[in-house]
Amino acid sequence: MVTRSGQEYLQALRDGREIWLDGERVADVTVHPGFRNTAASLAHLHDLAHDSAHRPVLTRDGVHRAGIVPRSYEDLVARRAAHKVWAEAGYGFLGRTPDCMAAAAAGFAAVPGVLAGGAYDGTGAGLALHRRLGEGGLYGAFTLTNPPGRQTPDDERTLRVVGEKDGGIVVRGAKMIGTAAVFADEIVVGTIEPLGEGDADRAVTFALPVAAAGVSLVSRTSYEGRARSVFDSPLSARFDENDALLVCDDVFVPWERVLTYRDVGSTFRVWWHSPAFLNLVHQGATRFWTKLEFLTGIAILLAKSSGTYELPPVTQAIGRMLGRVAQAKAFVLAAEASYESVDEGRGGVAPGRDITYAQRIMAGELYPQAVQEVKALGGGGLLQLPSSGADLLHPDLGPLLRAYVRTPDSPADARVKLLKLAWDALGSEFAARHEQYERFYHGAPHVYLMQQAWEGDGASCERLVRDCLDGYGPTGRPEKR
Repeated sequence: MVTRSGQEYLQALRDGREIWLDGERVADVTVHPGFRNTAASLAHLHDLAHDSAHRPVLTRDGVHRAGIVPRSYEDLVARRAAHKVWAEAGYGFLGRTPDCMAAAAAGFAAVPGVLAGGAYDGTGAGLALHRRLGEGGLYGAFTLTNPPGRQTPDDERTLRVVGEKDGGIVVRGAKMIGTAAVFADEIVVGTIEPLGEGDADRAVTFALPVAAAGVSLVSRTSYEGRARSVFDSPLSARFDENDALLVCDDVFVPWERVLTYRDVGSTFRVWWHSPAFLNLVHQGATRFWTKLEFLTGIAILLAKSSGTYELPPVTQAIGRMLGRVAQAKAFVLAAEASYESVDEGRGGVAPGRDITYAQRIMAGELYPQAVQEVKALGGGGLLQLPSSGADLLHPDLGPLLRAYVRTPDSPADARVKLLKLAWDALGSEFAARHEQYERFYHGAPHVYLMQQAWEGDGASCERLVRDCLDGYGPTGRPEKR
């Protein structure tokens, strides 16, 4: 099997899928001004794996390394190297690239027994999903979050099973947040939050083609569509992976695509008792490290452009930024180094659980700090910018701007270009979305914090304190043991 080319990927998107934006149905995301540049950026990722100098890093035996179950520490490192190539191609701003869900599906395949629960066994469906995303090279997205607000057993908003037919089930309702779903081949639908015994109808996990009958994706505002040009919005014009609400209107799901069915336990375990979530974070943490490198690069170039790079406060700020980069990198390397065996080695290995959960806590807190640090270095220059690159091209206005917008260390064209990039990364609506994304893209904090509390090594922390408490009595002298 050979990974798809970018052109083959784009052709697959022309499948009649139902995408809605600004009150209109989008006929073809590959040419629509709200999606086409990002689709091209994603096609470029496919080309890197299909036929480029990066192919040996990105693939093994024609399969992207994210879709391969790692069997050793070295395999984890190799998978991370592949994640890093794609993360750098999007400068850290494409979060749900195809390697994300492919890695999660490899997590299902590592311990397929977690898909067996109650009266239903989804093992075959899970392995088939892994083959489609791994060996088949399809692009999988996922929606795991229920609509906001208090959920009740009869809540018709939340996606649920409403019936069975010969050969499968029928589902109805909505899920969010379908990041990059409009660009994917398939959507995995499930939940990472604990469900109650009365939630059997909602306890379901399945995979659907995006173009399946009855499936609609309602896009949020397209930042790409609002971008005036690549010069003025270099990130949002090319790397807006979009987020969409998934709506299922009595959608038929064949049994061979149903991973868990009406079983609260297996629907929860598929993410938390397999390496699936750990693999998702491995990809996300590698991308986060890359994104901090990018923000730090902006900080350095802003300081050099302004001629302030040697000033002690600026040097300290850049030192803090570089420290954050090292911190993000350290979490990735530590998760790999503390790897754990899966199913007593039968399922290979996975990144260390404690470090993986801790990375999610760190990243959500660290990203806003990094953004504020770079904003401070940009100062008022981030606000006083020409309205567009067209100003620099105007025969009368261009020379005026070149005379007054330049600095002794940077000509006007280069400075405006840098500041436009910085604003897109730091202060635009696109940037605000990314700050929110870094806080919540792996679910609400209470979910993974709960897992950290349940599964983290709290016993060793308790043991250390009890050892201290047991060392003295009311008199302050050591007690007999």
